[in-house]
Amino acid sequence: MKVRVISRSEEAFTRERSQDVTKVFRNLDPRLHPMERAQEYTRALNAVKLDKIFAKPFIGALSDHRDGVSCMAKNPSRLNCLVSGAMDGDVRLWDLAYRKTVAEFPGHNGAVRGVSISSDGDFLVTCGDDCTARLWELPAAEIGEVSGGVKHCEPVMVFQDKNSFRAVDHQWEKKVFATAGANVSVWDYNRSEAMTSFSWGSETVVSVKFDPAEPDVFVTTGSDRSICLYDLRMNTPLRKLVMQTRTNAVAWNPREPFNFTAANEDCNCYTYDMRKLKFAKCIHKDHVSAVMDVDFSPTGREFVTGSYDRTVRIFSYNGGHSREIYHTKRMQRVFSVRFSGDATYVMSGSDDTNIRLWKAKASEQLGVLLPRERAKHEYLDAVKQRYKHLDEVKRIDRHRQLPKAVFKAKKLRQEMTEAARKKESRKRAHSAPGSMPREAARKKRIVAELE
Repeated sequence: MKVRVISRSEEAFTRERSQDVTKVFRNLDPRLHPMERAQEYTRALNAVKLDKIFAKPFIGALSDHRDGVSCMAKNPSRLNCLVSGAMDGDVRLWDLAYRKTVAEFPGHNGAVRGVSISSDGDFLVTCGDDCTARLWELPAAEIGEVSGGVKHCEPVMVFQDKNSFRAVDHQWEKKVFATAGANVSVWDYNRSEAMTSFSWGSETVVSVKFDPAEPDVFVTTGSDRSICLYDLRMNTPLRKLVMQTRTNAVAWNPREPFNFTAANEDCNCYTYDMRKLKFAKCIHKDHVSAVMDVDFSPTGREFVTGSYDRTVRIFSYNGGHSREIYHTKRMQRVFSVRFSGDATYVMSGSDDTNIRLWKAKASEQLGVLLPRERAKHEYLDAVKQRYKHLDEVKRIDRHRQLPKAVFKAKKLRQEMTEAARKKESRKRAHSAPGSMPREAARKKRIVAELE
């Protein structure tokens, strides 16, 4: 004779805290819950409203610099490590957890234009207007171990050139780094002179970035409105793209390392596939002034931008418009932005000498979450994702409070764009059929592609 009994674990019926209510088990059969969609819609609506109430992205500021912050670099091997360079030649190593300076790197006589950290996190490379690139060894001590004061470091090696440097980036595998200036130079730790130099018709190269998947491939942007691809294995340039306006910075997507995003002077960012540069994969709009810097999240799903319009925006890797805009009354022109190594925070360096820390998700609850709290947040995120296309939910979720200057500039740009569209449509209507072919927006800003 077989006897079936109900077996229940004690953990399923034990409360985590004395204030918790007793767990209730429900039958999820949809036939028993005819009003489930209406209830979920109400929960999604309440969730997006609560997100607006608890949206407080600003965490704090690092204010030890005495001049505008021009560049920043994060340590790939340590989450709490950030290096920043200022316009007065000051270079600092920060501990983000304590928001204090760990070490200083004195030596530059002019503005520091670029900083980069090796992939193992042991060495730092800086360059600036004093025509020198300096190699430093990063201290391994934590903030608690240097409580006696800020450590002053000495350069391991100094690399001299005839012209000033505008940017620097370290290769991902070898002890090699590239500098941008009058030309692109590749340097080795053990040599005082450049291993090789590249130039392709540009007066000044303003940025350089190595591909995280192909260590010998890197991309540069120049003052002649060009974006160039180079390969160290062949010691020759690969391809060159010329746009209508200058590109200030570029960043590779770490999850799709054949794609890169360029921050342009025309207030937009453009995502390109290095294998096919005839058109942009996506145009990211919303800024109202020149985009100065761009950096991808470690997940590759989002990137952050800093602009001359004094705002920081977060875009989806394939989204045309930003999902977040961060600004304060005191924040001035943003010259550098970085995502943290765990994709939880965003750092921005601006002209008002401050480095500001922001949450990547404005309403995210920080700290340790209990399992039930985490499950609730995951459920509300899923409900918002399910009903995000409904009018009321979408209207509340997309609304952002803009500064007055940004709001007016955005409205003016919309009027100019609409006027240009009407003018073109009227020209086409009064022209011979086929004399004015339509050109895609993703191709319109490209002037030429050279090989």
